[in-house]
Amino acid sequence: MNIKQKLGARIKELRKQNGFSQERLAEMIDISQNSLSKIEIGENFLSADTLEKLLQALNINVQQLFDFEHLKNNKELLNDIYEYLNNLDNDKLVIVYKIIQSIAKP
Repeated sequence: MNIKQKLGARIKELRKQNGFSQERLAEMIDISQNSLSKIEIGENFLSADTLEKLLQALNINVQQLFDFEHLKNNKELLNDIYEYLNNLDNDKLVIVYKIIQSIAKP
């Protein structure tokens, strides 16, 4: 995912968490619903003015808006997990293994 797609996905996620339709949020930030839709799918990017209005409408700060860590794809997540595991000592690795075993069982 590129930055526009990640930001769009994050805006959509936050919009839904706040219970806003695209139409309602677009109205709150003074853009068309079509413009918001294009932002959410990563086709368009926000202007600085729209960004400020969005932060106010969602009652969040810039750091919260650009928190994309949970939006990683499976490959990115697995790479991160591998790096974390690769740096663990054996005792901690055994604990992680047991945790994975317990949640992976059907």
